[in-house]
Amino acid sequence: MVMSWTPIKRLFGLGLSNICGSFFSAYPATGSFSRSAVNHESGAKTGLSGIIMGIIICSALLFMTPLFTDIPQCALAAIVISAVTGLVDYEEAIFLWGIDKKDFFLWAMTFVTTLTFGIEIGVLVGVGFSLAFVIHESANPHIAVLGRLPGTTVYRNTLQYPEAYTYSGIVVVRVDAPIYFANISYIKDRLREYELKLPNSNRGPDVGRVYFVILEMSPVTYIDSSAVQALKDLHQEYKARDIQIAIANPNRQVHLLLSRAGIIDMIGAGWCFVRVHDAVQVCLQHVQSSSSNAIKLSPQASGNLTESPKAQQRYGFLRNLWQAQDGNGSAGDEAQSLLRQNLV
Repeated sequence: MVMSWTPIKRLFGLGLSNICGSFFSAYPATGSFSRSAVNHESGAKTGLSGIIMGIIICSALLFMTPLFTDIPQCALAAIVISAVTGLVDYEEAIFLWGIDKKDFFLWAMTFVTTLTFGIEIGVLVGVGFSLAFVIHESANPHIAVLGRLPGTTVYRNTLQYPEAYTYSGIVVVRVDAPIYFANISYIKDRLREYELKLPNSNRGPDVGRVYFVILEMSPVTYIDSSAVQALKDLHQEYKARDIQIAIANPNRQVHLLLSRAGIIDMIGAGWCFVRVHDAVQVCLQHVQSSSSNAIKLSPQASGNLTESPKAQQRYGFLRNLWQAQDGNGSAGDEAQSLLRQNLV
């Protein structure tokens, strides 16, 4: 069996040896940055090189010290610099620049800080910036508006697949991260933004605003109590504006947590679906089968969305127009006749 000694394992072993040695008043084991560079450039592969290097250094200190008195300091500095430059991985920097500018910035910041202020400060700065990037990414997760790919029941990001189409009055949103206290405010802001800035829909009658928000939760692996309370508040806000929330494809842990928190009962068990397509079809059925003066927002019944006679006539016309459309979403002769009657 061949064991692989990674740098992490080596550092762990070095730290463990120092911890154990501290109980016996031993000197801490460490390594010089310049000597490590020389050792690396010499082609050392195992820890045995440290023993050999120690023997050579001891022999030089005992017998060859007079020969070193006349060597200029600049010559010794040149030796150290030439050895250290080999430790700078320029290929890695070029790779980071081409893949992610953020990682390149972190690499450059750590490199410059280490050369300027020392290894300890450089490591602290690198760790600090790394934590800042992680917190920023965690608090601002990727959120996508999904559309249906033509000829399929698959829903994908409309920015990645421009041919994917959406339905008027229905917004399908996917959160690609766990939902917890650090990012719930950002998620709520994006949902409000999608509600106000209605995406361009190319299927279904133009109802003028959003009536259904479908949360595709398959990427959500975790949800905490703060997020649960925020979802309850969001449901109340939507309910006041006649907007129904639907949940699609939550995993087992998330579904159990939502059930225990009462969110499933709050929005209605009939609005929790296995697939996004099922949720969209139910929402479309509510649009198509609604009465002439309302869009039903619950599987049983719901209040009217509009009360004025003019608005009732408009929604009745839209319902008839939707039913008269053919399968491709284009209006046929009957739809054109309805359009002329309402224009007159």
